[in-house]
Amino acid sequence: MHDGCAGSFENDRQVVDKVRQMGFDKQPMPMPLDIKCVECGETFEMINFEDKCPQCGMVYGVTPCHTFDPENVKPAGINY
Repeated sequence: MHDGCAGSFENDRQVVDKVRQMGFDKQPMPMPLDIKCVECGETFEMINFEDKCPQCGMVYGVTPCHTFDPENVKPAGINY
């Protein structure tokens, strides 16, 4: 599923699953990112490695190795 920073994921939910498995889901990222929600279009500040759109509940995740670019933030599903 994932092999360090060089690993890849088969789908976006696996990113959130990995963040949870590593115990980073509730930890703050080094620098928050502005994310435009793919579901409702709302822009929100993503603070933790796993975060949720306050408008529609879409859950997003990013692994610690990839927090430098918003393109690495992946949606997992509403209230996933």
